[in-house]
Amino acid sequence: MNLFWILRTIRLGMKNLLLHKLRSVLNMLGILFGVGSVIAMLAIGEGAKWEAQEMVKRLGPTTIILYSQKPVEVDESTTSTSRMVEYGLTFLDMDRIAETLPAVKVVVPVRKVSKEIWMRGVKYEANLFGTIPRYANVTNAQAVEGRWLASLDFEHSRPVCVLTYEMARQLFPIRSALGETVQFGDAVFTVVGVLERRRGGSSKGKSSADEPMGAYTPLSALRERFGDINIRQTPGSTDISRVEVHEAQIKAREIDDVIAVARNIRTMLEKTHEQGDYSVFVPLEELRLAEATARIWTIVLACVAGISLLVGGIGVMNVMLATVTERTREVGIRRALGATQQHILSQFLVESLVLTLAGGILGVAFGYLLPEVVKFFTDVKARTPLYALFLAPGISLLVGLLSGLYPAWKAAGMDPVEALRHE
Repeated sequence: MNLFWILRTIRLGMKNLLLHKLRSVLNMLGILFGVGSVIAMLAIGEGAKWEAQEMVKRLGPTTIILYSQKPVEVDESTTSTSRMVEYGLTFLDMDRIAETLPAVKVVVPVRKVSKEIWMRGVKYEANLFGTIPRYANVTNAQAVEGRWLASLDFEHSRPVCVLTYEMARQLFPIRSALGETVQFGDAVFTVVGVLERRRGGSSKGKSSADEPMGAYTPLSALRERFGDINIRQTPGSTDISRVEVHEAQIKAREIDDVIAVARNIRTMLEKTHEQGDYSVFVPLEELRLAEATARIWTIVLACVAGISLLVGGIGVMNVMLATVTERTREVGIRRALGATQQHILSQFLVESLVLTLAGGILGVAFGYLLPEVVKFFTDVKARTPLYALFLAPGISLLVGLLSGLYPAWKAAGMDPVEALRHE
């Protein structure tokens, strides 16, 4: 069996398939959709896993984030009114967590004030975050210009701030922001640093470190100038609220301690916050949940793709059996002219493989484009793994081999004399 004979057999197989173009195309579609389903399944599963890994990488695998949130009943009762409501996390909660849980390495409180900034006659909406110097260590914040907040800034309540990269470029597009002053409401702060550009998080797991238009100042300076009461005026109502801590970044000592620490924090807060004015976000839990969900979807979609491939394989076998019946006399003539059983077996097997391989190649293109279309129209993250582009054609070849083996064996086993008598 030389290369010339193999190429001749493939050319002959393709020629025979082209004699029935519509039938061949319809059977290729089963393989196409099956292979495409396999690739799309793997791409969506890998996308969910990658997104969770990126979130954990950005926030840190040992990080736990607490948020203050206004209870629904309080939010509804204060609509179109101006009475003050008090809710959310407190500094006492922070002290209890730090002192009670030995597995907690550091607790970093964050308080937020939303203010307007006027610069060159243009109004900007920005958030001013008050925090402590260790915030940079917990969130991996790096200054590309100047420095981060120092301990002395916190101790002396200095009116200094560090701007995000986006905010620095908005306010000072053609000069350095270092040494400039920024006025938040009635308070003026001197810029001592600019952070590196950071990729913002999704709505889930987004923290103060992902805010593009933001600035960071010592918590002591923010409380001294704005207090703990927020006043926000909107047309028809005035929202007055008292929140001590809007967000808390908590770092566990070891990654194995994260789940236990989060469970203890939830238990502790349930006792002191009966109205549920807080939420706990654990990136590590989200990663494990995403991995479990991806596994479930992989199993479900693998079954769907397998059924599709099975149907496609049955269609290919049906076509090949019909082809054997139609070409019985041709088989008899070839045997009479000296063709061996191996030659007949190879010819029909090659036709089956060509049919499924062509469907597999088209299925790769379909499976690669489908996740891209899904990404364009939805928020679903999809990443096609490289191995899927090689795995899918391999599966289609296997389907072609299995579905074509019996018809080829049946053709090769024909009695030449009976085949020549066939009409």
